[in-house]
Amino acid sequence: MDETACNPDACPYAKGHFDRVNDAVYELLHQADVFTREVILKQAREHMVCPFELCLDVASWSDNIICDYNYVFDPYVYLKRFFSEGVRGEYLFLVDEAHNLVERGREMYSAALYKEDFHAVKKIVKKHNGKLARELSRCSRILLDYKRTCEQYQYHENISELVFALMRLNGEFEKFLQENREFENRDTVLEFYFQVRRFVETSEGLDENYVIYSEHEGNRFKIRLYCVDPSRNLQARLDKGRSTVFFSATLLPVQYYKSLLSTKEDNYAVYAETVFRPEQQQILIAGDVTSRYARRGEEEYERLACYIYETAMQKKGNYIVFFPSYKMMEDVYEKFEARNEAGFSCMLQTSGMREADREAFLAEFAASREQSMVAFCVMGGIFGEGIDLKEEQLIGALIVGTGLPQIGNEREILRQFYDRRDGSGFDYAYRYPGMNKVLQAAGRVIRTVSDAGVVLLLDDRFLRRDYQALFPREWESFAACSVDSVGEKLRRFWDSLETDGEQRTH
Repeated sequence: MDETACNPDACPYAKGHFDRVNDAVYELLHQADVFTREVILKQAREHMVCPFELCLDVASWSDNIICDYNYVFDPYVYLKRFFSEGVRGEYLFLVDEAHNLVERGREMYSAALYKEDFHAVKKIVKKHNGKLARELSRCSRILLDYKRTCEQYQYHENISELVFALMRLNGEFEKFLQENREFENRDTVLEFYFQVRRFVETSEGLDENYVIYSEHEGNRFKIRLYCVDPSRNLQARLDKGRSTVFFSATLLPVQYYKSLLSTKEDNYAVYAETVFRPEQQQILIAGDVTSRYARRGEEEYERLACYIYETAMQKKGNYIVFFPSYKMMEDVYEKFEARNEAGFSCMLQTSGMREADREAFLAEFAASREQSMVAFCVMGGIFGEGIDLKEEQLIGALIVGTGLPQIGNEREILRQFYDRRDGSGFDYAYRYPGMNKVLQAAGRVIRTVSDAGVVLLLDDRFLRRDYQALFPREWESFAACSVDSVGEKLRRFWDSLETDGEQRTH
Protein backbone atom coordinates (compact mmCIF):
# COMPACT_ATOMS: atom_id res chain seq x y z
CA MET A 1 0.00 0.00 0.00
CA ASP A 2 1.11 3.59 -0.61
CA GLU A 3 0.35 4.54 2.98
CA THR A 4 0.34 2.59 6.23
CA ALA A 5 -3.18 2.59 7.58
CA CYS A 6 -3.79 -0.66 9.44
CA ASN A 7 -7.56 -0.72 9.58
CA PRO A 8 -10.14 -2.57 7.46
CA ASP A 9 -11.69 0.64 6.11
CA ALA A 10 -8.43 1.89 4.60
CA CYS A 11 -6.63 -1.34 3.69
CA PRO A 12 -8.17 -4.22 1.71
CA TYR A 13 -5.46 -6.56 3.05
CA ALA A 14 -6.55 -5.83 6.61
CA LYS A 15 -10.24 -6.40 5.87
CA GLY A 16 -10.94 -10.06 6.61
CA HIS A 17 -7.26 -10.77 7.21
CA PHE A 18 -7.88 -13.15 10.13
CA ASP A 19 -10.47 -15.09 8.14
CA ARG A 20 -7.89 -15.99 5.49
CA VAL A 21 -4.45 -15.91 7.12
CA ASN A 22 -4.44 -19.48 8.51
CA ASP A 23 -4.92 -20.96 5.04
CA ALA A 24 -2.24 -18.64 3.63
CA VAL A 25 0.30 -19.69 6.29
CA TYR A 26 -0.51 -23.41 6.01
CA GLU A 27 -0.18 -23.38 2.23
CA LEU A 28 3.06 -21.40 2.29
CA LEU A 29 4.71 -23.68 4.85
CA HIS A 30 3.97 -26.68 2.64
CA GLN A 31 5.15 -25.23 -0.65
CA ALA A 32 8.44 -23.50 0.28
CA ASP A 33 11.39 -23.79 2.63
CA VAL A 34 12.80 -20.26 2.25
CA PHE A 35 10.44 -17.33 2.74
CA THR A 36 11.89 -14.26 1.06
CA ARG A 37 10.30 -10.84 0.71
CA GLU A 38 9.09 -11.74 -2.79
CA VAL A 39 7.56 -15.06 -1.67
CA ILE A 40 5.73 -13.38 1.22
CA LEU A 41 4.37 -10.58 -0.99
CA LYS A 42 3.16 -13.02 -3.65
CA GLN A 43 1.32 -15.15 -1.08
CA ALA A 44 -0.19 -12.08 0.59
CA ARG A 45 -1.57 -10.79 -2.70
CA GLU A 46 -3.04 -14.15 -3.66
CA HIS A 47 -4.82 -14.58 -0.31
CA MET A 48 -5.49 -10.85 0.31
CA VAL A 49 -3.82 -10.80 3.73
CA CYS A 50 -1.43 -8.35 5.35
CA PRO A 51 2.12 -9.29 4.23
CA PHE A 52 3.69 -8.00 7.45
CA GLU A 53 1.39 -10.06 9.67
CA LEU A 54 1.84 -13.05 7.35
CA CYS A 55 5.60 -12.66 7.70
CA LEU A 56 5.32 -12.69 11.51
CA ASP A 57 3.10 -15.78 11.49
CA VAL A 58 5.45 -17.68 9.17
CA ALA A 59 8.40 -16.66 11.35
CA SER A 60 6.85 -18.64 14.22
CA TRP A 61 7.36 -21.81 12.17
CA SER A 62 10.82 -20.99 10.82
CA ASP A 63 14.18 -22.34 11.96
CA ASN A 64 16.20 -19.28 10.95
CA ILE A 65 15.08 -15.66 10.83
CA ILE A 66 17.10 -12.87 9.19
CA CYS A 67 16.11 -9.46 10.49
CA ASP A 68 17.29 -6.02 11.52
CA TYR A 69 18.74 -5.53 15.01
CA ASN A 70 15.64 -3.73 16.23
CA TYR A 71 13.44 -6.86 16.03
CA VAL A 72 15.50 -8.34 18.86
CA PHE A 73 16.99 -5.39 20.75
CA ASP A 74 14.67 -2.39 20.39
CA PRO A 75 12.28 -2.19 23.38
CA TYR A 76 9.53 -0.77 21.15
CA VAL A 77 9.92 -2.88 18.01
CA TYR A 78 11.10 -6.30 19.23
CA LEU A 79 9.10 -9.37 18.19
CA LYS A 80 6.86 -9.85 21.20
CA ARG A 81 5.83 -13.37 20.22
CA PHE A 82 9.48 -14.38 20.74
CA PHE A 83 10.77 -12.00 23.41
CA SER A 84 7.91 -10.75 25.60
CA GLU A 85 8.12 -10.77 29.39
CA GLY A 86 8.57 -14.27 30.78
CA VAL A 87 9.33 -15.78 27.36
CA ARG A 88 12.75 -17.32 26.81
CA GLY A 89 13.63 -19.57 23.93
CA GLU A 90 16.45 -21.80 22.81
CA TYR A 91 17.58 -19.08 20.43
CA LEU A 92 21.05 -18.61 19.05
CA PHE A 93 21.68 -15.00 18.01
CA LEU A 94 24.14 -14.51 15.14
CA VAL A 95 24.82 -10.76 15.09
CA ASP A 96 26.43 -9.67 11.84
CA GLU A 97 28.24 -6.31 11.44
CA ALA A 98 28.27 -6.24 15.23
CA HIS A 99 30.40 -3.09 15.34
CA ASN A 100 27.25 -1.12 14.42
CA LEU A 101 25.30 -2.40 17.42
CA VAL A 102 27.05 -0.05 19.88
CA GLU A 103 25.69 3.15 18.32
CA ARG A 104 22.41 1.49 17.38
CA GLY A 105 22.06 0.34 20.99
CA ARG A 106 22.65 3.83 22.32
CA GLU A 107 19.86 5.13 20.10
CA MET A 108 17.43 2.31 20.89
CA TYR A 109 17.67 2.83 24.66
CA SER A 110 17.71 6.64 24.64
CA ALA A 111 14.81 9.09 24.46
CA ALA A 112 14.40 12.81 23.81
CA LEU A 113 11.74 15.52 23.84
CA TYR A 114 11.70 18.99 22.28
CA LYS A 115 10.08 21.94 24.03
CA GLU A 116 8.72 23.35 20.77
CA ASP A 117 6.70 20.18 20.12
CA PHE A 118 4.64 20.79 23.28
CA HIS A 119 3.56 24.18 21.96
CA ALA A 120 2.77 22.80 18.49
CA VAL A 121 0.60 19.98 19.86
CA LYS A 122 -1.12 22.36 22.28
CA LYS A 123 -2.27 24.48 19.31
CA ILE A 124 -3.88 21.37 17.80
CA VAL A 125 -5.69 20.06 20.90
CA LYS A 126 -6.69 23.20 22.82
CA LYS A 127 -9.96 23.59 20.91
CA HIS A 128 -10.83 19.96 21.72
CA ASN A 129 -9.64 19.57 25.33
CA GLY A 130 -8.68 22.39 27.66
CA LYS A 131 -7.31 20.12 30.39
CA LEU A 132 -4.91 18.39 28.00
CA ALA A 133 -3.75 21.82 26.78
CA ARG A 134 -3.06 22.89 30.38
CA GLU A 135 -0.98 19.75 31.03
CA LEU A 136 1.04 20.49 27.89
CA SER A 137 1.64 24.03 29.15
CA ARG A 138 2.77 22.71 32.53
CA CYS A 139 5.44 20.52 30.88
CA SER A 140 6.47 23.35 28.58
CA ARG A 141 7.04 25.70 31.56
CA ILE A 142 9.33 23.16 33.23
CA LEU A 143 11.35 22.84 30.04
CA LEU A 144 11.48 26.65 29.80
CA ASP A 145 13.14 26.73 33.23
CA TYR A 146 15.76 24.27 31.97
CA LYS A 147 16.23 26.33 28.83
CA ARG A 148 16.89 29.56 30.72
CA THR A 149 19.84 28.03 32.59
CA CYS A 150 21.32 26.17 29.60
CA GLU A 151 24.02 27.87 27.55
CA GLN A 152 25.45 25.14 25.28
CA TYR A 153 24.45 21.93 27.02
CA GLN A 154 23.69 21.13 30.62
CA TYR A 155 23.66 17.99 32.76
CA HIS A 156 20.63 17.23 34.94
CA GLU A 157 20.86 15.07 38.03
CA ASN A 158 17.13 15.00 38.75
CA ILE A 159 14.18 15.63 36.42
CA SER A 160 11.50 14.09 38.64
CA GLU A 161 9.31 17.21 38.35
CA LEU A 162 9.27 16.87 34.56
CA VAL A 163 8.69 13.11 34.62
CA PHE A 164 5.76 13.50 37.04
CA ALA A 165 4.23 16.17 34.79
CA LEU A 166 4.71 13.93 31.75
CA MET A 167 2.96 11.05 33.53
CA ARG A 168 -0.05 13.32 34.19
CA LEU A 169 0.10 14.40 30.55
CA ASN A 170 0.12 10.79 29.39
CA GLY A 171 -3.01 10.04 31.37
CA GLU A 172 -4.85 12.93 29.72
CA PHE A 173 -3.52 11.93 26.31
CA GLU A 174 -4.86 8.38 26.65
CA LYS A 175 -8.35 9.59 27.56
CA PHE A 176 -8.33 12.19 24.81
CA LEU A 177 -7.21 9.78 22.07
CA GLN A 178 -9.81 7.19 23.11
CA GLU A 179 -12.59 9.76 22.98
CA ASN A 180 -11.43 11.47 19.77
CA ARG A 181 -10.88 8.95 17.02
CA GLU A 182 -10.87 11.48 14.20
CA PHE A 183 -9.63 15.09 14.17
CA GLU A 184 -7.29 17.22 12.11
CA ASN A 185 -3.57 16.45 12.58
CA ARG A 186 -4.32 13.36 14.68
CA ASP A 187 -1.17 11.64 13.35
CA THR A 188 1.00 14.48 14.67
CA VAL A 189 -0.62 14.26 18.11
CA LEU A 190 -0.36 10.47 18.17
CA GLU A 191 3.32 10.50 17.25
CA PHE A 192 4.04 13.04 19.98
CA TYR A 193 2.13 10.92 22.51
CA PHE A 194 4.35 7.94 21.68
CA GLN A 195 7.46 10.11 22.16
CA VAL A 196 6.25 11.21 25.58
CA ARG A 197 5.39 7.66 26.57
CA ARG A 198 8.82 6.45 25.45
CA PHE A 199 10.51 9.19 27.46
CA VAL A 200 8.61 8.25 30.63
CA GLU A 201 9.24 4.53 30.18
CA THR A 202 12.96 5.15 29.53
CA SER A 203 13.17 7.30 32.69
CA GLU A 204 12.06 4.30 34.75
CA GLY A 205 15.22 2.41 33.75
CA LEU A 206 17.76 5.16 34.38
CA ASP A 207 20.97 4.02 36.06
CA GLU A 208 24.69 4.80 36.08
CA ASN A 209 24.88 4.00 32.36
CA TYR A 210 22.74 7.02 31.46
CA VAL A 211 23.35 10.76 31.25
CA ILE A 212 20.52 13.28 31.35
CA TYR A 213 21.27 16.48 29.50
CA SER A 214 19.58 19.37 27.73
CA GLU A 215 20.90 21.40 24.81
CA HIS A 216 20.04 24.00 22.22
CA GLU A 217 19.76 22.29 18.84
CA GLY A 218 19.44 25.07 16.29
CA ASN A 219 16.17 26.84 17.08
CA ARG A 220 14.91 23.97 19.21
CA PHE A 221 15.53 23.01 22.83
CA LYS A 222 15.95 19.33 23.65
CA ILE A 223 16.14 17.22 26.79
CA ARG A 224 17.61 13.77 26.32
CA LEU A 225 17.95 10.57 28.33
CA TYR A 226 21.16 9.33 26.76
CA CYS A 227 22.18 5.68 27.14
CA VAL A 228 25.95 6.13 27.00
CA ASP A 229 26.75 2.50 27.84
CA PRO A 230 24.15 0.18 26.25
CA SER A 231 25.66 -3.08 27.57
CA ARG A 232 23.14 -3.65 30.38
CA ASN A 233 20.16 -3.13 28.10
CA LEU A 234 21.66 -5.27 25.34
CA GLN A 235 22.41 -8.03 27.84
CA ALA A 236 18.76 -8.09 28.94
CA ARG A 237 17.81 -8.90 25.34
CA LEU A 238 20.63 -11.41 24.88
CA ASP A 239 19.39 -13.23 27.98
CA LYS A 240 16.21 -14.04 26.04
CA GLY A 241 18.26 -16.52 24.04
CA ARG A 242 20.72 -19.29 24.77
CA SER A 243 23.91 -17.79 23.36
CA THR A 244 25.17 -15.15 20.96
CA VAL A 245 27.92 -14.87 18.39
CA PHE A 246 28.93 -11.33 17.46
CA PHE A 247 30.95 -11.09 14.28
CA SER A 248 32.42 -8.37 12.11
CA ALA A 249 35.59 -7.72 10.15
CA THR A 250 36.27 -4.73 12.41
CA LEU A 251 35.74 -5.68 16.06
CA LEU A 252 38.92 -3.90 17.07
CA PRO A 253 39.92 -3.24 19.77
CA VAL A 254 38.02 -6.25 20.97
CA GLN A 255 37.94 -5.16 24.66
CA TYR A 256 36.08 -2.01 23.65
CA TYR A 257 33.33 -4.04 21.99
CA LYS A 258 33.23 -6.67 24.73
CA SER A 259 32.63 -3.96 27.32
CA LEU A 260 29.80 -2.30 25.37
CA LEU A 261 27.95 -5.26 23.85
CA SER A 262 27.55 -7.39 26.97
CA THR A 263 27.92 -7.27 30.76
CA LYS A 264 29.27 -10.82 30.98
CA GLU A 265 32.92 -11.03 32.03
CA ASP A 266 33.58 -14.55 30.77
CA ASN A 267 32.93 -13.84 27.08
CA TYR A 268 35.77 -14.91 24.84
CA ALA A 269 36.91 -13.66 21.46
CA VAL A 270 38.26 -15.49 18.44
CA TYR A 271 40.46 -13.72 15.89
CA ALA A 272 39.91 -15.50 12.59
CA GLU A 273 43.04 -15.50 10.47
CA THR A 274 42.53 -14.14 6.98
CA VAL A 275 42.41 -16.51 4.03
CA PHE A 276 44.07 -13.85 1.86
CA ARG A 277 47.79 -13.87 1.10
CA PRO A 278 49.79 -10.85 2.40
CA GLU A 279 51.15 -10.19 -1.09
CA GLN A 280 47.63 -9.55 -2.39
CA GLN A 281 47.49 -6.17 -0.67
CA GLN A 282 49.84 -3.24 -0.22
CA ILE A 283 49.28 -0.97 2.81
CA LEU A 284 50.98 2.42 2.53
CA ILE A 285 50.92 5.20 5.14
CA ALA A 286 51.63 8.75 4.03
CA GLY A 287 53.83 10.65 6.45
CA ASP A 288 53.51 14.06 4.80
CA VAL A 289 49.73 14.69 4.82
CA THR A 290 47.01 14.97 7.45
CA SER A 291 43.34 15.86 7.79
CA ARG A 292 43.84 17.84 11.01
CA TYR A 293 41.76 21.01 10.97
CA ALA A 294 44.80 23.18 11.68
CA ARG A 295 46.56 21.92 8.55
CA ARG A 296 43.65 21.96 6.11
CA GLY A 297 44.19 24.32 3.21
CA GLU A 298 45.36 24.73 -0.37
CA GLU A 299 48.79 23.15 0.11
CA GLU A 300 47.41 20.08 1.90
CA TYR A 301 44.67 19.58 -0.67
CA GLU A 302 47.17 19.84 -3.51
CA ARG A 303 49.26 17.10 -1.93
CA LEU A 304 46.22 14.86 -1.43
CA ALA A 305 45.21 15.37 -5.06
CA CYS A 306 48.74 14.39 -6.09
CA TYR A 307 48.49 11.15 -4.06
CA ILE A 308 45.21 10.28 -5.77
CA TYR A 309 46.57 11.03 -9.24
CA GLU A 310 49.80 9.08 -8.70
CA THR A 311 47.86 6.07 -7.42
CA ALA A 312 45.48 6.03 -10.38
CA MET A 313 48.43 6.39 -12.79
CA GLN A 314 50.25 3.24 -11.70
CA LYS A 315 47.57 0.74 -12.74
CA LYS A 316 44.34 1.13 -14.66
CA GLY A 317 41.39 0.29 -12.46
CA ASN A 318 38.74 1.65 -10.13
CA TYR A 319 39.64 3.51 -6.93
CA ILE A 320 37.63 4.99 -4.07
CA VAL A 321 38.91 7.93 -2.03
CA PHE A 322 37.24 8.32 1.38
CA PHE A 323 37.10 11.77 3.00
CA PRO A 324 36.05 12.93 6.48
CA SER A 325 33.49 15.42 5.06
CA TYR A 326 31.72 16.47 1.88
CA LYS A 327 33.40 19.89 2.02
CA MET A 328 36.90 18.43 2.08
CA MET A 329 35.96 15.93 -0.61
CA GLU A 330 34.78 18.71 -2.93
CA ASP A 331 37.84 20.88 -2.26
CA VAL A 332 40.27 18.06 -3.03
CA TYR A 333 38.23 17.04 -6.09
CA GLU A 334 38.71 20.54 -7.54
CA LYS A 335 42.48 20.23 -7.09
CA PHE A 336 42.44 16.74 -8.63
CA GLU A 337 40.48 17.85 -11.69
CA ALA A 338 42.94 20.69 -12.25
CA ARG A 339 45.80 18.19 -12.56
CA ASN A 340 43.84 15.37 -14.25
CA GLU A 341 45.84 15.39 -17.49
CA ALA A 342 45.27 11.67 -18.04
CA GLY A 343 41.52 12.20 -18.21
CA PHE A 344 40.56 9.78 -15.43
CA SER A 345 36.80 9.35 -14.95
CA CYS A 346 35.47 10.73 -11.68
CA MET A 347 32.32 10.29 -9.60
CA LEU A 348 31.25 12.14 -6.46
CA GLN A 349 28.99 10.84 -3.74
CA THR A 350 26.20 13.32 -3.00
CA SER A 351 24.28 13.87 0.20
CA GLY A 352 20.94 12.06 0.51
CA MET A 353 21.42 9.61 -2.37
CA ARG A 354 18.38 7.42 -2.96
CA GLU A 355 18.54 3.68 -3.57
CA ALA A 356 18.39 4.13 -7.36
CA ASP A 357 21.23 6.70 -7.22
CA ARG A 358 23.29 4.34 -5.11
CA GLU A 359 22.75 1.44 -7.50
CA ALA A 360 23.69 3.61 -10.50
CA PHE A 361 26.83 4.75 -8.69
CA LEU A 362 27.91 1.17 -7.96
CA ALA A 363 27.08 0.04 -11.50
CA GLU A 364 29.87 2.31 -12.78
CA PHE A 365 32.42 0.01 -11.14
CA ALA A 366 31.38 -2.78 -13.53
CA ALA A 367 31.67 -0.60 -16.65
CA SER A 368 34.63 -1.03 -19.01
CA ARG A 369 36.77 2.04 -19.74
CA GLU A 370 40.14 2.99 -21.19
CA GLN A 371 41.40 4.87 -18.13
CA SER A 372 41.22 4.58 -14.36
CA MET A 373 38.09 5.71 -12.54
CA VAL A 374 38.19 7.54 -9.20
CA ALA A 375 35.15 7.72 -6.93
CA PHE A 376 35.14 10.44 -4.28
CA CYS A 377 33.16 9.33 -1.21
CA VAL A 378 32.62 10.17 2.44
CA MET A 379 34.02 7.87 5.11
CA GLY A 380 31.33 6.19 7.20
CA GLY A 381 28.72 6.80 4.51
CA ILE A 382 26.74 4.38 2.37
CA PHE A 383 29.81 3.36 0.35
CA GLY A 384 32.10 2.98 3.36
CA GLU A 385 30.76 -0.45 4.31
CA GLY A 386 28.40 -3.15 3.11
CA ILE A 387 29.31 -2.92 -0.58
CA ASP A 388 30.91 -5.90 -2.32
CA LEU A 389 33.06 -4.85 -5.30
CA LYS A 390 35.04 -7.91 -6.34
CA GLU A 391 36.92 -9.36 -9.31
CA GLU A 392 38.86 -6.16 -10.02
CA GLN A 393 35.85 -3.87 -9.74
CA LEU A 394 37.87 -2.05 -7.07
CA ILE A 395 41.66 -2.20 -6.82
CA GLY A 396 42.38 0.60 -4.38
CA ALA A 397 41.09 2.63 -1.44
CA LEU A 398 42.63 5.91 -0.32
CA ILE A 399 41.53 6.95 3.15
CA VAL A 400 41.96 10.59 4.10
CA GLY A 401 42.14 11.07 7.85
CA THR A 402 41.60 8.90 10.89
CA GLY A 403 37.80 8.88 10.74
CA LEU A 404 37.33 10.79 14.01
CA PRO A 405 33.69 11.79 14.52
CA GLN A 406 32.94 15.49 14.44
CA ILE A 407 33.18 17.24 17.77
CA GLY A 408 29.72 17.92 19.16
CA ASN A 409 27.86 18.02 22.44
CA GLU A 410 27.00 14.32 22.45
CA ARG A 411 30.56 13.26 21.59
CA GLU A 412 31.88 15.45 24.39
CA ILE A 413 29.35 13.97 26.82
CA LEU A 414 30.58 10.51 25.79
CA ARG A 415 34.20 11.56 26.31
CA GLN A 416 33.52 13.02 29.75
CA PHE A 417 31.53 9.94 30.81
CA TYR A 418 34.35 7.52 30.00
CA ASP A 419 37.00 9.86 31.37
CA ARG A 420 35.19 9.71 34.70
CA ARG A 421 34.79 5.95 34.46
CA ASP A 422 38.31 4.84 33.51
CA GLY A 423 40.15 7.69 31.79
CA SER A 424 39.50 6.35 28.26
CA GLY A 425 37.19 9.14 27.10
CA PHE A 426 38.97 10.15 23.89
CA ASP A 427 39.36 6.53 22.82
CA TYR A 428 35.72 5.62 23.41
CA ALA A 429 34.22 8.80 21.97
CA TYR A 430 36.57 9.44 19.06
CA ARG A 431 39.51 7.16 18.31
CA TYR A 432 37.81 3.73 18.34
CA PRO A 433 34.70 4.74 16.34
CA GLY A 434 36.96 6.58 13.88
CA MET A 435 39.29 3.63 13.42
CA ASN A 436 36.32 1.39 12.77
CA LYS A 437 35.29 3.57 9.83
CA VAL A 438 38.86 3.39 8.51
CA LEU A 439 38.94 -0.41 8.74
CA GLN A 440 35.54 -0.71 7.07
CA ALA A 441 36.62 1.54 4.20
CA ALA A 442 39.86 -0.41 3.73
CA GLY A 443 37.89 -3.65 3.73
CA ARG A 444 36.20 -2.73 0.45
CA VAL A 445 39.35 -3.68 -1.53
CA ILE A 446 40.01 -7.41 -0.99
CA ARG A 447 36.77 -9.36 -1.22
CA THR A 448 37.81 -12.71 -2.74
CA VAL A 449 40.91 -14.91 -2.78
CA SER A 450 41.72 -13.72 -6.30
CA ASP A 451 41.46 -9.97 -5.60
CA ALA A 452 44.50 -7.71 -5.27
CA GLY A 453 44.72 -4.06 -4.37
CA VAL A 454 46.22 -1.16 -2.47
CA VAL A 455 45.17 0.75 0.62
CA LEU A 456 46.66 4.20 1.24
CA LEU A 457 46.21 5.73 4.68
CA LEU A 458 46.65 9.43 4.02
CA ASP A 459 47.34 10.85 7.46
CA ASP A 460 50.61 10.97 9.39
CA ARG A 461 48.80 10.01 12.62
CA PHE A 462 48.69 6.41 11.37
CA LEU A 463 52.45 6.27 11.93
CA ARG A 464 51.94 6.75 15.67
CA ARG A 465 51.98 3.75 18.01
CA ASP A 466 48.55 4.47 19.52
CA TYR A 467 46.98 4.08 16.08
CA GLN A 468 49.13 1.15 14.98
CA ALA A 469 48.04 -0.71 18.12
CA LEU A 470 44.56 -0.76 16.55
CA PHE A 471 45.70 -2.21 13.22
CA PRO A 472 44.57 -5.74 12.27
CA ARG A 473 47.32 -8.33 12.06
CA GLU A 474 47.16 -8.23 8.27
CA TRP A 475 48.52 -4.67 8.32
CA GLU A 476 51.76 -5.50 10.11
CA SER A 477 53.78 -5.28 6.89
CA PHE A 478 52.72 -1.72 6.03
CA ALA A 479 55.20 0.69 4.52
CA ALA A 480 55.60 4.44 4.95
CA CYS A 481 55.64 6.68 1.90
CA SER A 482 55.68 10.30 0.77
CA VAL A 483 54.13 12.05 -2.19
CA ASP A 484 57.51 11.71 -3.95
CA SER A 485 57.88 7.97 -3.33
CA VAL A 486 54.30 6.67 -3.54
CA GLY A 487 54.37 6.14 -7.32
CA GLU A 488 57.50 3.98 -7.20
CA LYS A 489 56.23 1.90 -4.26
CA LEU A 490 52.93 1.21 -6.00
CA ARG A 491 54.65 0.40 -9.27
CA ARG A 492 56.84 -2.18 -7.54
CA PHE A 493 53.78 -3.74 -5.87
CA TRP A 494 51.88 -4.13 -9.15
CA ASP A 495 55.01 -5.44 -10.90
CA SER A 496 55.55 -8.03 -8.16
CA LEU A 497 51.99 -9.27 -8.62
CA GLU A 498 52.56 -9.76 -12.34
CA THR A 499 55.81 -11.63 -11.67
CA ASP A 500 54.12 -13.75 -9.01
CA GLY A 501 51.26 -14.52 -11.40
CA GLU A 502 53.63 -15.62 -14.15
CA GLN A 503 55.50 -17.91 -11.75
CA ARG A 504 52.23 -19.45 -10.57
CA THR A 505 51.19 -20.01 -14.20
CA HIS A 506 54.48 -21.78 -15.02
